[in-house]
Amino acid sequence: MTFFDFINKYDVPGSIVLLEGKRDVKKDDQPLLTELGHKLASSTKHMIFRSGNATGADQFFSTGVFHVDPDRLQVITPYTSHRNKGNAVYTSIPLDDVNLMQEPGVVYQSKHNKKTANLIDKYVAGARDRFSIKAAYIIRDTVKAIGTTDIPPANFGIFYDDLSNPMQGGTGHTMDVCKKNGIPVINQSIWFGWLSE
Repeated sequence: MTFFDFINKYDVPGSIVLLEGKRDVKKDDQPLLTELGHKLASSTKHMIFRSGNATGADQFFSTGVFHVDPDRLQVITPYTSHRNKGNAVYTSIPLDDVNLMQEPGVVYQSKHNKKTANLIDKYVAGARDRFSIKAAYIIRDTVKAIGTTDIPPANFGIFYDDLSNPMQGGTGHTMDVCKKNGIPVINQSIWFGWLSE
Protein backbone atom coordinates (compact mmCIF):
# COMPACT_ATOMS: atom_id res chain seq x y z
CA MET A 1 0.00 0.00 0.00
CA THR A 2 1.39 3.38 -0.99
CA PHE A 3 0.94 6.51 1.08
CA PHE A 4 -1.50 7.89 -1.48
CA ASP A 5 -3.50 4.64 -1.55
CA PHE A 6 -3.76 4.86 2.23
CA ILE A 7 -4.89 8.50 2.19
CA ASN A 8 -7.46 7.88 -0.54
CA LYS A 9 -8.95 4.92 1.31
CA TYR A 10 -8.87 6.15 4.90
CA ASP A 11 -9.22 9.94 4.85
CA VAL A 12 -12.98 9.83 5.28
CA PRO A 13 -15.26 11.19 8.02
CA GLY A 14 -15.13 9.03 11.13
CA SER A 15 -11.80 7.39 10.26
CA ILE A 16 -9.58 6.62 13.25
CA VAL A 17 -5.93 5.71 12.75
CA LEU A 18 -3.73 4.37 15.54
CA LEU A 19 -0.27 5.97 15.68
CA GLU A 20 1.78 4.20 18.31
CA GLY A 21 4.45 1.71 19.20
CA LYS A 22 7.39 0.85 21.38
CA ARG A 23 8.70 3.09 24.12
CA ASP A 24 12.26 2.47 22.98
CA VAL A 25 12.76 4.20 19.64
CA LYS A 26 16.15 4.18 17.93
CA LYS A 27 17.64 7.66 18.01
CA ASP A 28 17.93 7.86 14.22
CA ASP A 29 14.28 6.82 13.86
CA GLN A 30 12.80 9.37 16.28
CA PRO A 31 12.53 12.25 13.78
CA LEU A 32 10.97 9.88 11.23
CA LEU A 33 8.03 9.17 13.53
CA THR A 34 7.43 12.88 14.02
CA GLU A 35 7.78 13.42 10.28
CA LEU A 36 5.15 10.77 9.56
CA GLY A 37 2.72 12.28 12.07
CA HIS A 38 3.23 15.68 10.44
CA LYS A 39 2.85 14.28 6.92
CA LEU A 40 -0.33 12.39 7.78
CA ALA A 41 -1.96 15.38 9.45
CA SER A 42 -0.88 17.73 6.63
CA SER A 43 -2.16 15.41 3.89
CA THR A 44 -5.58 14.66 5.39
CA LYS A 45 -8.58 16.48 6.72
CA HIS A 46 -10.82 13.83 8.28
CA MET A 47 -8.59 11.30 10.05
CA ILE A 48 -8.48 11.24 13.83
CA PHE A 49 -5.12 10.04 15.17
CA ARG A 50 -5.29 7.92 18.32
CA SER A 51 -2.52 6.85 20.68
CA GLY A 52 -2.03 5.66 24.24
CA ASN A 53 -0.07 8.71 25.44
CA ALA A 54 3.06 6.66 26.21
CA THR A 55 6.62 7.89 25.99
CA GLY A 56 8.56 6.90 22.91
CA ALA A 57 6.72 6.15 19.67
CA ASP A 58 3.34 7.51 20.80
CA GLN A 59 4.93 10.79 21.78
CA PHE A 60 7.00 11.19 18.60
CA PHE A 61 4.05 10.43 16.30
CA SER A 62 1.76 12.75 18.29
CA THR A 63 4.23 15.63 18.17
CA GLY A 64 4.07 15.60 14.38
CA VAL A 65 0.26 15.61 14.36
CA PHE A 66 0.06 18.22 17.11
CA HIS A 67 2.07 20.78 15.13
CA VAL A 68 -0.43 20.55 12.27
CA ASP A 69 -3.83 19.96 13.86
CA PRO A 70 -4.11 19.15 17.58
CA ASP A 71 -7.89 18.90 17.27
CA ARG A 72 -7.46 15.59 15.42
CA LEU A 73 -5.29 14.04 18.11
CA GLN A 74 -6.92 11.66 20.60
CA VAL A 75 -5.40 9.64 23.43
CA ILE A 76 -6.84 6.85 25.50
CA THR A 77 -5.08 6.69 28.84
CA PRO A 78 -4.98 3.92 31.47
CA TYR A 79 -6.08 6.36 34.18
CA THR A 80 -7.07 10.03 34.52
CA SER A 81 -3.72 11.50 35.60
CA HIS A 82 -1.57 9.46 33.20
CA ARG A 83 1.26 11.69 31.92
CA ASN A 84 -0.83 14.84 32.26
CA LYS A 85 2.25 16.99 31.70
CA GLY A 86 3.06 15.24 28.44
CA ASN A 87 -0.53 15.13 27.25
CA ALA A 88 -0.95 18.18 25.03
CA VAL A 89 -3.85 16.75 23.09
CA TYR A 90 -7.29 17.99 22.34
CA THR A 91 -9.21 14.83 23.28
CA SER A 92 -8.20 12.61 26.18
CA ILE A 93 -10.27 9.61 27.25
CA PRO A 94 -9.15 7.97 30.52
CA LEU A 95 -10.04 4.35 31.18
CA ASP A 96 -11.54 5.61 34.47
CA ASP A 97 -14.45 6.97 32.37
CA VAL A 98 -15.24 3.54 30.88
CA ASN A 99 -17.65 1.23 32.71
CA LEU A 100 -15.78 -2.02 32.10
CA MET A 101 -18.58 -4.08 33.65
CA GLN A 102 -20.60 -3.14 30.56
CA GLU A 103 -17.78 -4.00 28.14
CA PRO A 104 -17.46 -7.81 28.19
CA GLY A 105 -15.82 -7.86 24.75
CA VAL A 106 -13.04 -5.55 25.93
CA VAL A 107 -12.48 -7.63 29.06
CA TYR A 108 -12.49 -10.91 27.11
CA GLN A 109 -10.02 -9.69 24.48
CA SER A 110 -7.77 -8.12 27.12
CA LYS A 111 -7.44 -11.53 28.78
CA HIS A 112 -5.70 -12.85 25.67
CA ASN A 113 -2.59 -11.17 27.06
CA LYS A 114 -1.29 -14.06 29.15
CA LYS A 115 0.97 -11.92 31.37
CA THR A 116 -1.91 -9.90 32.79
CA ALA A 117 -4.89 -12.23 32.27
CA ASN A 118 -5.24 -13.02 35.99
CA LEU A 119 -5.15 -9.29 36.85
CA ILE A 120 -7.91 -8.23 34.46
CA ASP A 121 -10.81 -9.49 36.57
CA LYS A 122 -9.31 -7.96 39.72
CA TYR A 123 -8.97 -4.60 38.00
CA VAL A 124 -12.49 -4.72 36.54
CA ALA A 125 -13.82 -5.58 40.04
CA GLY A 126 -12.21 -2.40 41.41
CA ALA A 127 -8.73 -3.38 42.61
CA ARG A 128 -6.24 -0.54 42.16
CA ASP A 129 -3.02 -1.79 43.74
CA ARG A 130 0.43 -1.70 42.15
CA PHE A 131 -0.12 -5.11 40.57
CA SER A 132 -3.65 -4.76 39.21
CA ILE A 133 -2.87 -1.36 37.67
CA LYS A 134 -0.78 -3.25 35.09
CA ALA A 135 -4.06 -4.58 33.77
CA ALA A 136 -5.19 -1.02 33.02
CA TYR A 137 -2.48 -0.65 30.39
CA ILE A 138 -3.53 -3.80 28.54
CA ILE A 139 -7.22 -2.91 28.77
CA ARG A 140 -6.36 0.57 27.46
CA ASP A 141 -4.52 -1.06 24.55
CA THR A 142 -7.57 -3.18 23.75
CA VAL A 143 -9.90 -0.17 23.88
CA LYS A 144 -7.63 1.80 21.54
CA ALA A 145 -8.20 -0.87 18.91
CA ILE A 146 -11.77 -2.11 19.29
CA GLY A 147 -13.35 0.81 21.16
CA THR A 148 -16.28 0.52 23.56
CA THR A 149 -19.99 1.26 23.48
CA ASP A 150 -19.14 4.97 23.42
CA ILE A 151 -15.69 4.96 21.78
CA PRO A 152 -15.55 4.02 18.08
CA PRO A 153 -13.03 1.38 17.01
CA ALA A 154 -9.91 2.14 15.01
CA ASN A 155 -9.95 1.63 11.25
CA PHE A 156 -6.21 1.20 10.74
CA GLY A 157 -3.05 0.88 12.84
CA ILE A 158 0.35 2.39 12.09
CA PHE A 159 3.00 1.08 14.47
CA TYR A 160 6.66 1.44 15.33
CA ASP A 161 7.71 -2.03 16.46
CA ASP A 162 10.96 -3.71 17.45
CA LEU A 163 11.55 -5.57 14.19
CA SER A 164 14.19 -7.81 15.78
CA ASN A 165 11.66 -9.00 18.40
CA PRO A 166 8.25 -8.08 16.97
CA MET A 167 4.75 -8.24 18.43
CA GLN A 168 5.82 -8.12 22.08
CA GLY A 169 4.49 -6.24 25.11
CA GLY A 170 1.66 -3.73 24.90
CA THR A 171 2.46 -2.88 21.28
CA GLY A 172 2.26 -6.54 20.32
CA HIS A 173 -1.01 -6.91 22.23
CA THR A 174 -2.54 -3.94 20.41
CA MET A 175 -1.38 -5.23 17.03
CA ASP A 176 -2.74 -8.69 17.85
CA VAL A 177 -6.14 -7.29 18.87
CA CYS A 178 -6.24 -5.30 15.64
CA LYS A 179 -5.47 -8.35 13.53
CA LYS A 180 -8.03 -10.52 15.32
CA ASN A 181 -10.67 -7.86 14.67
CA GLY A 182 -9.87 -7.23 11.01
CA ILE A 183 -8.17 -3.88 11.57
CA PRO A 184 -5.26 -3.60 9.11
CA VAL A 185 -1.85 -2.81 10.62
CA ILE A 186 1.55 -1.84 9.27
CA ASN A 187 4.91 -1.18 10.87
CA GLN A 188 7.90 0.88 9.83
CA SER A 189 8.99 -1.69 7.25
CA ILE A 190 6.18 -0.17 5.15
CA TRP A 191 5.66 3.36 6.35
CA PHE A 192 9.34 4.35 6.27
CA GLY A 193 8.88 4.22 2.50
CA TRP A 194 5.92 6.60 2.72
CA LEU A 195 8.20 9.41 3.83
CA SER A 196 9.83 9.60 0.40
CA GLU A 197 6.54 9.56 -1.54
